[in-house]
Amino acid sequence: MTGPDENGWSAHVTAALLGTERRDPPVLPEAPAGDGGGDRAGRLLDQAALLTVRRRAGRVPSGAAPVPVALAPVEDAPVVPAPAAARLRRILSGEHARVLAEWLDAAAARGLRVPAQLLPDLLERGRGDRALRPSIARAAGRRGVWLALQNTDWAYLVGSGDDPGGGPEVWETGTRNRRVAYLTGLRETDPERARELLRETWAKEPAPDRAAYLATFAHGLSLDDEEFLEAALEDRGKDVRQIASDLLARLPGSAYGERMAARARACLAPEVRTVRGREQTWIKVDPPPAHDEEMARDGIPFHPAGSFVPRGGRPVGARSAWLREVLSRTPLTTWTELFGLPPIEIVCLPITSVAGGSGGSSPRKEPVSATGGSGGPAPRNEPEDGSDVHVGWARAALIQRDAGWARALFKGGVMVGEPEALADLLPVLPEAERDTAAADLIRWVKGEIDLLRVLERVPGPWTGALAAAVVAIVTAAAERETRREEHLVNQLCRLAHERLDPAAAPRLDALAAEAGAAVPRAVTNLIDTLRFRDEMLKELSS
Repeated sequence: MTGPDENGWSAHVTAALLGTERRDPPVLPEAPAGDGGGDRAGRLLDQAALLTVRRRAGRVPSGAAPVPVALAPVEDAPVVPAPAAARLRRILSGEHARVLAEWLDAAAARGLRVPAQLLPDLLERGRGDRALRPSIARAAGRRGVWLALQNTDWAYLVGSGDDPGGGPEVWETGTRNRRVAYLTGLRETDPERARELLRETWAKEPAPDRAAYLATFAHGLSLDDEEFLEAALEDRGKDVRQIASDLLARLPGSAYGERMAARARACLAPEVRTVRGREQTWIKVDPPPAHDEEMARDGIPFHPAGSFVPRGGRPVGARSAWLREVLSRTPLTTWTELFGLPPIEIVCLPITSVAGGSGGSSPRKEPVSATGGSGGPAPRNEPEDGSDVHVGWARAALIQRDAGWARALFKGGVMVGEPEALADLLPVLPEAERDTAAADLIRWVKGEIDLLRVLERVPGPWTGALAAAVVAIVTAAAERETRREEHLVNQLCRLAHERLDPAAAPRLDALAAEAGAAVPRAVTNLIDTLRFRDEMLKELSS
């Protein structure tokens, strides 16, 4: 290799530092004649470019030979159709970017994967948007994980999907994300082996890692896990203790459930009263009088979430909050056994507190179905403790995934004042009932803020009766043309962009045609998005 001084590199550097007016750069013999057009500065730049290429081409690598990159794995899933790939490219470039997660989930649901040439842009998008990562993991295929292994900026993908990208050695050498993915998969196939692996390393794991690994017990949860989870209630990590108590609350037949049932029966008791000459069963409520160490051990915090939050002008005190926590962790079979009634009759029983004397709510005679009928439940004038009981039962139905109790709480008309708690229960209902129940729920809600809060909690897609109800609300608000209604339309359309069934576009077209130039921009933008999503889903299905 020719040295820098021999080929004039130093002379060129000097000319660049001093300026070509003071130092004329040398002329390289191999430089083309007339190169630079007689301009010293141009000749300096042209020759410097030539010398740079020469220096790089002659450099000998130093150090150990680079390790060859492993070949990308063979893909099992087919790539999406060409029109769908072209649309993904448009989405990644910024066109209707909010539907990216839906595109990825729809592709994965159809067993398709992202084209390899679009993976770098997609992985880079996930680097800045954590919410996209699960969807990317499902649709990126094996090559997506392989590519993430080559770039630390994309390492989030490794272990974030169902495949941790390795075998049993992942548990010994992998990152926390990969170990979580490995343990999750093992819990599905061999929960006993997964539990033993974690037991072997439990004492050495940092508290955040113990919490992440223990959360995988949600997969394949059984009474065989009870001993491990009970021990975790004594863990020094707060998050670990909370996860252990939450898992035990989902475990039928556990000692934890029996402890909670004993506490709950001390708070709620049947009481037979004579009203207008007829005997009726009432629920007498006496919230926990104090918080003790045993309650803390079982995951009931001294200040539960929701304590001291204004509700109807009155605060939710600590005793009420403890009552909600106890009921939410109590097996719902406790109440069918105690009262000897089905859930729909239990939730409609009148409630009184120990300090409430003879006050309380009267029982409903005709519960309104959340999956049929015209209006939904009418509000009930119930004491404060009644709301706490129903919220506690709603949380228990959510934790235990009990569709019977969820349906009873919708039909019973006892939670009109807690629409957000009911919205959380929608995924527990059978799929065929959700849209109608959600439609009835948003019809009961009074006030723009409450309506938007409820719809925030209703996952998509909004179809059937729910889609019709949302379109009706948008149409009515758009026709009133006030500043307040304009804000409601804007916020509803914001939610509907990703959740409303694209089949609702023709109904909104009718609104746009009738309003003409006065149609709100939010509505026209929504119609455009719905059409885009409709075409998108058709391309993925072709």
